[in-house]
Amino acid sequence: MAERYVLQTEGLTKRYGKTAVVDRVSIGVREGTVYGLLGPNGAGKTTLLRMIAGLGRPDGGRILFDGKPWSRECLGRIGALIEAPALYGNLTARENLKVHALMLGLPDSRIDEALETVGLAGSGRKRAAAFSLGMKQRLGIAIALLKQPRLLILDEPTNGLDPLGIRELRALIRSFPARGVTVLVSSHGLAEIGQLADDIGIIHGGKLLHQGRLDRNTDVEALFMDVVRASGREADAR
Repeated sequence: MAERYVLQTEGLTKRYGKTAVVDRVSIGVREGTVYGLLGPNGAGKTTLLRMIAGLGRPDGGRILFDGKPWSRECLGRIGALIEAPALYGNLTARENLKVHALMLGLPDSRIDEALETVGLAGSGRKRAAAFSLGMKQRLGIAIALLKQPRLLILDEPTNGLDPLGIRELRALIRSFPARGVTVLVSSHGLAEIGQLADDIGIIHGGKLLHQGRLDRNTDVEALFMDVVRASGREADAR
């Protein structure tokens, strides 16, 4: 049976001046999986995700969503949390979601469903400004889930979280494929991606150096270092 891809990029490129921060990157995100995009800070991960989420225009290549060329209409089926969530600190979790639901023309039932999914249904009258970092991240994800997306894009979602917050967020992310939501998540945390992802892409210096399925017994740190070293040797040979 042929693999079904929710998202594919073909030779995607983004330049700032003469520098290609994303250099002909081609990834394939299989339906019903968590795809981990792994790379150090400055590797091009966020720029790549921003283009997929419609927040930046590629200078080359193309994006396919559900096998068709990406268009603005695709954004109705893509949810994204890139960088820190934009929250109204003086509002409750439900009130924050209500603002977005009104802008999107969505019913209140979507609010209740999203809050339940991320574990914030019991947050009551507590204002978002008083939330822990983990709760703020989950609220940002709830906003991204309001549209009931097929693809959820998360950029470094565990940054700054304590071990308990990381564990809770990891369990939440792993639950999404069973809910019909495919996830594309970026991180510079080797161990974190190893515990989250079904498939992995390693990006370094704007280039995709490796892509493939991730076995749970894989030493992700060793894989990453081998891939980066091999890339360096190839560059030296040229």
